[in-house]
Amino acid sequence: MMRGILVTNNPTVYRNYRDRMETIYIETAGYVDVLFTVRNKIHDGHSLLSHPLSGSIQPNATPYKSIMITKEKSKLDIGSLKIMEDSIATAGKLIKQKMIPKWTDEILEDFQLIDFDLIKSGIESTEPF
Repeated sequence: MMRGILVTNNPTVYRNYRDRMETIYIETAGYVDVLFTVRNKIHDGHSLLSHPLSGSIQPNATPYKSIMITKEKSKLDIGSLKIMEDSIATAGKLIKQKMIPKWTDEILEDFQLIDFDLIKSGIESTEPF
């Protein structure tokens, strides 16, 4: 089993990684909720392993987000905390300007796949954790 923790609201990511690594699945959460969950984990001593605003799809376009954090805890990682706070502010600003549309199931599946591909490439590039 991999040593990082995956935080996601994406059912495709959850299905593919739940048996391979520790996963926090927030089934009914939105994009910003995932950011807040990760920010809280950073306050608990975890650090970022993937960037919360990775990819070219803006937070006001997709409802899905997957982020990797360290499994091990240490002292507060100020760099990770700053990235999370800035990401929460950016996502909030973009969503306030334009809410996430009510996408069809087909488009939602496409967004799930994009998020899955992003986190998969991040996981593969950082193994072993």
